[in-house]
Amino acid sequence: MDSSSPRSRRIAPVVAMAAAVALTLAGCSSSSGGKKAEESAGGASAGKASTPQMTVALVTHQSPGDTFWDIVRKGAEAAAAKDNVKLVYSADPNAGNQSNLVQNAIDQKVDGIAVTLAKPDALKDVVAKAKAANIPVVGLNSGVSEWQKLGLMEFFGQDETVAGEALGKRLNEEGAKKAVCVIQEQGNIGLTQRCDGVKKTFSGTTEVLNVNGTDMPSVKSTITAKLTQDKSIDYIVTLGAPFALTAVQSASDAGSKAKIATFDLNKDLTGAISKGTIQFAVDQQPYLQGYLAIDSLWLYKNNGNYMGGGEAPVLTGPAFVDKTNVDKVAAFAAKGTR
Repeated sequence: MDSSSPRSRRIAPVVAMAAAVALTLAGCSSSSGGKKAEESAGGASAGKASTPQMTVALVTHQSPGDTFWDIVRKGAEAAAAKDNVKLVYSADPNAGNQSNLVQNAIDQKVDGIAVTLAKPDALKDVVAKAKAANIPVVGLNSGVSEWQKLGLMEFFGQDETVAGEALGKRLNEEGAKKAVCVIQEQGNIGLTQRCDGVKKTFSGTTEVLNVNGTDMPSVKSTITAKLTQDKSIDYIVTLGAPFALTAVQSASDAGSKAKIATFDLNKDLTGAISKGTIQFAVDQQPYLQGYLAIDSLWLYKNNGNYMGGGEAPVLTGPAFVDKTNVDKVAAFAAKGTR
């Protein structure tokens, strides 16, 4: 929830069911990042439920090339394979287009919808249409401060403000004095909340730097220019693994001694943490977000279950990954599941 939400409404995080954690990972492989067209998941065969097949649409705000969403999708595919669910995936970073994709799912009369709420105002009306059509809707990843307002049944993700606050405190422990928080998508409520959280707890100075996350050469040049201009920046905070790896190059090009911390993981990032080129990452477990979102819709249809009772989000993060624990995480990241 964001810092404007009443603390009285915050309920203790819900612990994901142990059974979900113990489930066997499916063998599906995710396609390359940014695939926009709708597809049905397939490829995993073991452990299917005996319940009748249901169709679930997963609609995200994935940008082309953003491999973070491959991890979310792998989790969703694993749950779909286990639950005998036909998974229909679609994505578009433009909020209006994402809304149209949700409408497409409604028109197809799917049995459930899982959706991200990076720009919740643009999705408010179409979510209401889904509810009017008696299609259950759950949220994941983005929108922890808005899912209840839009009337979603459940939400799976991390509280982005809390995650930002945790990172800000970590910067204090690291002795940082001036940080730049790099936002790769203006208007994305979750990214804004991350930087706002950092500002709230970091005792040093925090500046926000907006970049075009769909153009990595532009990201690199913008960060390089900022570091060249301001040599007092000693920490770069990025909001996604690919941008952290690019920031490493920017710091080198600018002759900057700034250290780098980030939100989110991938295989290459765990290697960078091991080498010390990136100091630490905040992990929100995207695989778990995708898995639980799909599994929750199956549980609702077949057993009437609500995770969190419809009142509290199921929190999948934040957790720090640094040199002390990166080796344990790296094996899973190599599989594309962390």
